[in-house]
Amino acid sequence: MQGSKLYVGNLSFSVTKEQLEELFSSHGEVKQVNIIEGRGFGFVEMSSSSEAEKAKEALDGSDFKGRNLKVDEARPPRSREKRDYRRY
Repeated sequence: MQGSKLYVGNLSFSVTKEQLEELFSSHGEVKQVNIIEGRGFGFVEMSSSSEAEKAKEALDGSDFKGRNLKVDEARPPRSREKRDYRRY
């Protein structure tokens, strides 16, 4: 794993940043947690790539609040191209 930021999917909509931080902190130092409201996913940044890998291995597929988590390395955001629809 190259980065230290993890994608966390299949979250219950009631999960808080604090709960997610507590869950991941048992696998290393959590630097930042960001939950995308109403979408069922978020991101957790660990202090190192080795801690992120350890957390991914331990938590991917595990049950949290009645849902099986999907944990994977976060991909960089895609650039959003502006389209000129007047040309069509």
